[in-house]
Amino acid sequence: MARVVHFEIHADDLARAVKFYTDTFGWEFTKWDAPVEYWLIKTGPANEPGIDGGMLKRNHPLDGKAITAYICTLDVASIDDSIAKVTRNGGQIALPKDVIPGVGWLAYGIDTEGNIFGMMQADPNAQMK
Repeated sequence: MARVVHFEIHADDLARAVKFYTDTFGWEFTKWDAPVEYWLIKTGPANEPGIDGGMLKRNHPLDGKAITAYICTLDVASIDDSIAKVTRNGGQIALPKDVIPGVGWLAYGIDTEGNIFGMMQADPNAQMK
């Protein structure tokens, strides 16, 4: 099974969004040293049920193409196999396979109902080519 291990929030104004979630829910944000501006989100203590997430700048304006929902990311054994299964079973790929250096391989899929989800293959040796 592919378990949900991460969620992601896309935002137009990262500072405004960080303030909103900090003030509203008490979430803690830590800027991650990555090729793009990315904030790690701690939603609660590690010993309680739940998952943590991340926040990044929305890559499209709010014009009907932008991501406007939280993206849940599934831990998969093989990103390539998972991409193939998504398309074979009637889904689409929204974000092709991409690397997160030192973390792994990421892709976004779209299910048969139009919902976007993430798939991550952990690989600490993953690097940009």
